[in-house]
Amino acid sequence: MLIEYAQIGVAHSPFRNAGAPPVHSTFTQAKGTIEIFPEYREGLGSLEGFSHLIVIYHFDRAVRRALKEPPLVDGETPHGIFATRHINRPNPIGISYVQLEKITDGILIVKGIDLLDGTPILDIKPYIPAFDSIPDATNGWVTPQHIEKIRNVSLLATRDNDTMQ
Repeated sequence: MLIEYAQIGVAHSPFRNAGAPPVHSTFTQAKGTIEIFPEYREGLGSLEGFSHLIVIYHFDRAVRRALKEPPLVDGETPHGIFATRHINRPNPIGISYVQLEKITDGILIVKGIDLLDGTPILDIKPYIPAFDSIPDATNGWVTPQHIEKIRNVSLLATRDNDTMQ
C-alpha cells in the first residue's frame, strides 16, 4: 500500500549540512523557524497558547540502509532500527520537540531546532505534558552514559554552528 502525505511547511535552521544538527532537539537551544504554507495557516489557530510543539517531518536527505544500525553517537552495538532514533528508517519520518516562542504570519519562531535547513514539515502537534510525558517509561538499551554523549554532541553542534554564523 502506498501512503502519501502533503508537506505543510518547511524548516529554516542554521544547520546546512548533514552531520551539522544536534542529535536531539531536547539538548539544544538553537533557534530557527518553521514556515507553514499559506493553505495550512488556518490550522495554526490557538497554537500560540502552547509552550512546546511536536514537529513531524520527512528525513529528505536520509539514506535508507539496513534494519539494524549502530547508534549515531557512539556507534557501538547495532540495534534494530525501531529501537533507535536513527535517521535511516524504512519510512523516513522524524519527530522533534521545540519550544514555541512566537507565531507571526504563518512563521513559527522556535528554540531547540535540530533539523537541517529546508527540511519538509509534515505535521505539528501541541506538546501536552499530561498526554505526552510518561513518568515511569523505561530507556531500554539507552544508558545514562549514552544520553550524556548525545547531550554533549548536541551542545557541541549548537556551539560550533553559533561560531560559524
